[in-house]
Amino acid sequence: MTTTPVSPVGVPLNHIAAELDTLLRTADTPDYKTALNGVQVGNRAPIVKVAAAVDCSRDTIEKTIAVGANLLLVHHGLFWGGLQTLTGPHLDRVRLLIDHDVALYSAHLPLDAHERIGNSRLLATELGLLPEDGFAKHEHIFCGVRGTCDLPTTTVLERCQRFSATHGGTAIASAISSGRTTARWAICSGAGAGHETIAEAVALGVDTLIVGEGPHWSAVDAPEKGLVIIYAGHYATETLGVRALADHVTSAFGLPWSWISSPTGL
Repeated sequence: MTTTPVSPVGVPLNHIAAELDTLLRTADTPDYKTALNGVQVGNRAPIVKVAAAVDCSRDTIEKTIAVGANLLLVHHGLFWGGLQTLTGPHLDRVRLLIDHDVALYSAHLPLDAHERIGNSRLLATELGLLPEDGFAKHEHIFCGVRGTCDLPTTTVLERCQRFSATHGGTAIASAISSGRTTARWAICSGAGAGHETIAEAVALGVDTLIVGEGPHWSAVDAPEKGLVIIYAGHYATETLGVRALADHVTSAFGLPWSWISSPTGL
């Protein structure tokens, strides 16, 4: 990371984008086609303040404008629906950004997979768990982490519940048998309870899987697979990475930043 003194009139967007692209290795990190990591919407004026949010929505854009920021960092960007016309709510979001000269930078799997500020790694730290290896493999990267401990599973759940309650979510779990202990855990933030992730957990001998959210069938299947799955909230489990990314911009360029809270309830 290079430290650049902030100009009285702000920092050019391309300087910040280059710093973040290098930090996150956006060019070399595989992702879904609609993720479009990096600058999704440019602007004209130098950046004077940064905002960070999980999602790009009308709500988070309006709150960004209200706090006087002209760069919004998000985990989920504008284009998850793929190629779409500039009409309706999609146009409203783009128009707000352009009319108020607000730039948008999105980081999806490059942020999940980062060895220092990745969502799952930071969540492990929040829960008092020590990551020992990667988890949730996607091509050649790991989007999550795993490790060992010796804790009652109810204690792990309680820690998740405290975390979620302070980050816009609610943590629940699949069935937990009386006296159960967690020895091998894994974390995959967001929608982490899919078929591939659960199969990987079982193959690795994981007994407690912590995710953001998952389908109903995952809680049905969990006891038969020797798993407890803790669903700590998709939104809540992905608040940490973008906060850390905004902190990095402050360290590198001296710009102030604001957190934009917009919980989805999931």
